[in-house]
Amino acid sequence: MKKKVSLFLTALCCAVGAVSASEVDSVQVAEVHGNVAARKQRTDNDEYTRFRVGGYGEAVASFKDYGINRYYGNPNGNTRDHRNTISIPRFVLAMDYKFTPKWILSAEIEFEAGGTGSAMELENSENGEYETEMEKGGEVALEQFHITRLIHPAFNVRAGHMIVPVGLTNAHHEPINFFGTVRPEGETTILPSTWHETGIEFFGTLGKGYATFDYQVLVVAGLNANGFDRNTWVASGKQGLFEEDNFNSPGYVLRVDYRGVPGLRVGGSFYYCANTAGNSDKPNFYEGQKASLRIYSGDLQYKNDYVTARANVVYGNLTNSKFISSKNVRLSNNASYSRVVPVAKNAVSYAGEVGVNLRSIFNHNPKVPVIYPFARYEYYNPQEKGEAGQTMDLRNKVSMWVAGLNWFALPNLVVKADYTTRQIGTGKMFGTGPYTSENEFSIGLAYIGWFFKK
Repeated sequence: MKKKVSLFLTALCCAVGAVSASEVDSVQVAEVHGNVAARKQRTDNDEYTRFRVGGYGEAVASFKDYGINRYYGNPNGNTRDHRNTISIPRFVLAMDYKFTPKWILSAEIEFEAGGTGSAMELENSENGEYETEMEKGGEVALEQFHITRLIHPAFNVRAGHMIVPVGLTNAHHEPINFFGTVRPEGETTILPSTWHETGIEFFGTLGKGYATFDYQVLVVAGLNANGFDRNTWVASGKQGLFEEDNFNSPGYVLRVDYRGVPGLRVGGSFYYCANTAGNSDKPNFYEGQKASLRIYSGDLQYKNDYVTARANVVYGNLTNSKFISSKNVRLSNNASYSRVVPVAKNAVSYAGEVGVNLRSIFNHNPKVPVIYPFARYEYYNPQEKGEAGQTMDLRNKVSMWVAGLNWFALPNLVVKADYTTRQIGTGKMFGTGPYTSENEFSIGLAYIGWFFKK
């Protein structure tokens, strides 16, 4: 393992040295890390005239000292092992087309891990059994497909399939908007990521100067309690398994971002679904019982020429989780759900990261590459608290540190390297947990951009 890591580091250093100063003179990382740039680009009439095509993608290689399962086979948690992985977590193609300056069609197609998979079908004519069809790839997702009507800076309408902006990562999920080689682990463990649903959105900007706010209000297909489980809470509850989504109990979303101070963005979001059990694959599976879901999140980013800092917190509450657990453990083996219970009443995640721009420290010298050393801390637990009579698994409690480098070869192209250490079964920021720690070194490459505009 050490030999392979050394080879990767050597290759990275050679690549850094091969880039001339002129290639990075124009790198303005602040523009890339803009607070609401990703969403506003979609409705910026000055950015393009008729259409544009672009996308983003990531590649990651990891070298790990732990096994594949911390829950089974070892009372101390994970086993000690040496294993290496390499993957394309996602490759996304995006397109915007203006019918007129006020009517805009947008679409994104996401290919995850090579884009292979299968679709599920529920045959009502065959006792409600699950059947697998090989007619379309389950790992190829229509992430966005919507039409926007621009009305006024303070009020606009969007309808179709869109991002659900709950949490920092979903709202700003592009790979140059977080320092790590992979998306922040806490949020992506307990929430769907990237979370996208079909519905309608109202959005705009209110105020001006130091009192400027962006808002988004969405009504979308709600989460399905069939997908809730012990280890990922509601992350697997996103619909899309079948050709049609249930809209029996919609999800209601509110997100507000304050951006009145240059370099600062402070955001908050709220998600509410009155009855996730009502969106079950089979209408009577939960016997008329209800399970409401509330998710609260807050996040901030501050950026100047020298420092980029981000922080976020997510807290969720699921009612009737004990009953949901008693039913989910009996889901069909033919379904794609995990059936691992109990599902917790509460889940939590919080994190913070800080990166320093080395070029700024050296008086913006163009001969100095745009490199951000960074450190990140995360705590998360999909089983933070259960209902009376539920036993929570301590191995779901994770306290972790990540430290590494981001090299922006171009404003929209970044090479990443980081080291991660997880302490299992503890909420302490420092020290060790009661189970085997999990450590890994990763190196990644990510890009985002518009390839063609007209």
